[in-house]
Amino acid sequence: MKIAIIGAGAIGGYVGVKLALAGEDVTFIVRGANLEAIRSNGMKLIMHDGTEHVTKDVKATNDYAQAGPQDVVILAMKAHQVEAVAKDLPKLFGPETTVVTMQNGIPYWYFHKHGGPHEGKHVTSVDPTGMLAEMIPPRRVIGCVVYPASELIAPGVVKHIEGDRFPIGELDGSSSDRVRAISECFTKAGFKAPVLDNIRSEIWLKLWGNLTFNPISSLSHSTLVDICQFPLSRELAASMMREAQEVANKLGIEFRVTLDKRIAGAEKVGKHKTSMLQDIEAGRAPEIDALVGSVVELGRLTQTPTPHIDTVYALVKLLARTMEEEKGHVRMQAAA
Repeated sequence: MKIAIIGAGAIGGYVGVKLALAGEDVTFIVRGANLEAIRSNGMKLIMHDGTEHVTKDVKATNDYAQAGPQDVVILAMKAHQVEAVAKDLPKLFGPETTVVTMQNGIPYWYFHKHGGPHEGKHVTSVDPTGMLAEMIPPRRVIGCVVYPASELIAPGVVKHIEGDRFPIGELDGSSSDRVRAISECFTKAGFKAPVLDNIRSEIWLKLWGNLTFNPISSLSHSTLVDICQFPLSRELAASMMREAQEVANKLGIEFRVTLDKRIAGAEKVGKHKTSMLQDIEAGRAPEIDALVGSVVELGRLTQTPTPHIDTVYALVKLLARTMEEEKGHVRMQAAA
């Protein structure tokens, strides 16, 4: 398959190297230091066991038109970064091009082929102008939930930490030829990519933790185990999760694990800084609306009170705005 990967960061680099090593025709759409590094040295992947893989036969460009029509386009960036590239994406589309969305949180296409009273509704917190739905028509989309953890440790170099699961699914729950072909492609590359008949349920399961632990960690500068073991923050997380569960239930979603088990899973991760906390410390714009704001929006849509989520959302949005205005970052430092 001809596969374009938008972004060669932690997840995009990991996926791209594995697909290229499996024989797929991979093009990274990147810029800056990453572009130069890949062009000069290829893309390197350091696995969790220390083994190294380098693929030098991948293409890298910042010119979408030069890359041309693809069989599959993988969006491997954070949700709030997609709008910046949306207008260029159609240059990668042929008549049958499929787009695999790897963003965390509620996606812009959530209510496409959803059925019921909310069919076709627009998620404005994720796609405020409607540009994403226009430039990336939901009919092209295969949903994907990302479970692996990795990090970009240098331009053109990704270190894998753990995980290999990328569940995927058609928005209408069908088992189409294209979703099976993508599953087989990912499986050949060494990933677990089961085809799900309800990709939204899997999205909510991951979001259940992200919408709580990410903003709480950012506001408290604490790791997952700290949040889970401190009684007050553990109860705050649980309260947010209960509110989110009620919203999800009203949209027809049932969680396959209990709330306590989900918190216990986060606790087992240990002294891990969430991606949002890492962004706050680095002075990068944090991923807030897809993870938290979207749940606030869906709470209003389903007439479900979400007071704990609303409060945390307001605080982390204010933090992000202050960082932007001051052009700074916030980081815990040892006292002198």
